[in-house]
Amino acid sequence: MSSTETTLDTASRQRLVQIARDSIVHGLKHGRALPIDARDYPDTLRVPRATFVTLHKDGELRGCIGTLEAHRPLVEDVADNAFNAAFHDPRFVPLRAEEFPHLDMRISVLSPPMPMTFRDEADLLAQLRPGIDGLILAAPDHYGTFLPSVWESLPRAEDFLRHLKRKADLPADYWSSELQMQRYTTEAF
Repeated sequence: MSSTETTLDTASRQRLVQIARDSIVHGLKHGRALPIDARDYPDTLRVPRATFVTLHKDGELRGCIGTLEAHRPLVEDVADNAFNAAFHDPRFVPLRAEEFPHLDMRISVLSPPMPMTFRDEADLLAQLRPGIDGLILAAPDHYGTFLPSVWESLPRAEDFLRHLKRKADLPADYWSSELQMQRYTTEAF
């Protein structure tokens, strides 16, 4: 993390989790994210940060939406991403009220993405830090990201990269000089 980013204290983390939950409840009742006025929150929650909110229901993925670039206050990003993970992840039908009690939530606060330089796929794989790096893959007309938490299910760098290519709708063995990669870390809770 850069010097402008600080690790969130326990109270800030708990507050963000509550805001995410409140935003989903607000969405169930009103069809939109919880309105947030960042001025009502401490400085640590007003700093622009990029986040992902991941929802699991009974241990299975139920939604995951986020932003890769910081463009709004942390508290707003969490509220909007929680709402969108519950109701606008295109892989799932919108969350129903009876599912809410069964949700587990994970918030990931991202560091700014850093471009990677590599000669070939072997060089890229050698640079990856399993369990630490999130990756953003960009190729002409293709794009995808994996959070660092994906390493839990894909612990080998080769598998992580191969599945990320598939997520970006590319063949697992795709390689091109136009391929661009960025890495980031997360503070997840």
